[in-house]
Amino acid sequence: MHDRMTAWTLQRRQFVAGAAALATAALGGCDRAAPPLEGGFAGIDMARGHQLRDLLAQGTLPAPAVVRRAQVVIAGGGVAGLAAARSLRLAGVDDFALLELEDTAGGNSRGGQVNGIACPLGAHYLPVPGDDAREVQDLLEELGLRQRVAGRWRYDERHLCHSPQERLFFDGEWQEGLLPVHGVGEATLDQYRRFAQAGEREAQAARFAMPALRLWGSKQPLALTHQALDAMTFGAWLAQEGLEDAHLRWYLDYCCRDDYGAGVDRVSAWAGIHYFASRHGFHAPGEAVDEARESVLTWPEGNGWITHRLAEPLRSAGQLQTATSVLRITEGRHGVEVDAFNHATDSVERWQAPRCIVALPVFVAARVVQNPPAFLTGAAQRLSWAPWLVANIHIDSPLTDRPGAAPAWDNVLYADPTAGGLGYVNAGHQRLDVGAAIAGPTVLSYYQALGDVQGGRQQLATLPWQQWADAALAALAVPHPDLRQRATRVDITRYGHAMSIPVPGTQQFLSQIGLQRLSGKRKQLSNGERVAWIPTPTTARLAFAHSDWSGYSVFEEAFTRGHGAGLVAAG
Repeated sequence: MHDRMTAWTLQRRQFVAGAAALATAALGGCDRAAPPLEGGFAGIDMARGHQLRDLLAQGTLPAPAVVRRAQVVIAGGGVAGLAAARSLRLAGVDDFALLELEDTAGGNSRGGQVNGIACPLGAHYLPVPGDDAREVQDLLEELGLRQRVAGRWRYDERHLCHSPQERLFFDGEWQEGLLPVHGVGEATLDQYRRFAQAGEREAQAARFAMPALRLWGSKQPLALTHQALDAMTFGAWLAQEGLEDAHLRWYLDYCCRDDYGAGVDRVSAWAGIHYFASRHGFHAPGEAVDEARESVLTWPEGNGWITHRLAEPLRSAGQLQTATSVLRITEGRHGVEVDAFNHATDSVERWQAPRCIVALPVFVAARVVQNPPAFLTGAAQRLSWAPWLVANIHIDSPLTDRPGAAPAWDNVLYADPTAGGLGYVNAGHQRLDVGAAIAGPTVLSYYQALGDVQGGRQQLATLPWQQWADAALAALAVPHPDLRQRATRVDITRYGHAMSIPVPGTQQFLSQIGLQRLSGKRKQLSNGERVAWIPTPTTARLAFAHSDWSGYSVFEEAFTRGHGAGLVAAG
């Protein structure tokens, strides 16, 4: 996969050289008047979600205007719901309906456009999956992203993140990579090495995997060493290890907020170590790096590239029902009834089916499932969710750049002045036209994780668009002083409950759910082959699928859980 002395390699080098030259040429370009700033809230219809909440609070729902039937109903069209639909098709089931609240499927992995330029509205990359995520590997092969060449798996270079991949604005200049290294003392470097050693020790004591359910077994759902890590915060574990260097703590806090929506003092030690041990590990400066494990797949529209391809055949076949809010799921002895509000017709529709896949966030599922099972109410009470914001900033020309590393795909600010700020990705970084990528208009997607911000969810719901836009522009003006002069539009996407936060105790609790009702068949049929059963929370006629059931929100978890629920519903 990495025998890459190709035209792509040369193009990447050209990008680096061209970007550096352009950044130098742009210095001093702050004398231009700022254009009027357009924009608003986009991507997520919060009013529609709150309408659902208000309808449920009334207690009595309107009578259904129409009754429809299917073999399976899928409630929720995020990654898990889309994966469940694909799994049903692979199992030979085509008579199903997928109900999705928004106008497009994809959940947190949707893409959009600002002034005609594609950009992510949420998740923006997928690490090259390891063998534990074999369902994701199969999907990527199906989409043409990977193929076997001369006995080795090779990924399409067009979809791997182009170099340079990431940089950090630290101490007044840009450095390559996100770990602070330039100008730090020997004591900090020693802390980096000690953390790498401690993480490796924990990984050797008990293996980590993504998806985590690959390691769950009926006799011991969670390894004893993992139970101990899950019982404390990551911050407490770091203190226990004597790892309290400010630069290291900042980096680890950034990593946790980036994947989990909250920092080291809120997530479990299991989650903090899992971030590295289940992927590429942690490399102290000077250590060898396995490039294959460090690679990520990304697209201008982020993971919306994948979800669009999962959703399109469903839309073409009439299996995808968007702008449809699930109001009530009632499980009976002989089938399931799903009442849903069609926002296009302003009416309630009733779906009847032998089985239903509940691919909704746990807190929503607990509200709509009638007489919910104990594991569902327990999960809803235990889990907590991080609010998120994505600000897509359109700029009409290149920005002034501070000295140091060339513009990259992922650009992060050390000690970002905006609460929860995680830096920005450049939506134009993957363009094949190097000249356009460097010199033309683009969109910067700025991310904020608000899981550690007091009242963050309430702020998302009440603060005006202008306030969020101004905060994002102010943060990025530190490395780019002419940003306001280049920015023409800012679109803000808000997620009130973006992801489950893996707080202490989450893994111990969730690892036991789905193993309580073991299927009588340990193998199930998929795409003509017998495949292993995937731990799935179920009742007699309901199968639950969402990344919430893993306790943290990443593509691999959501997709695998959706795939497993599809197999259960087809079986």
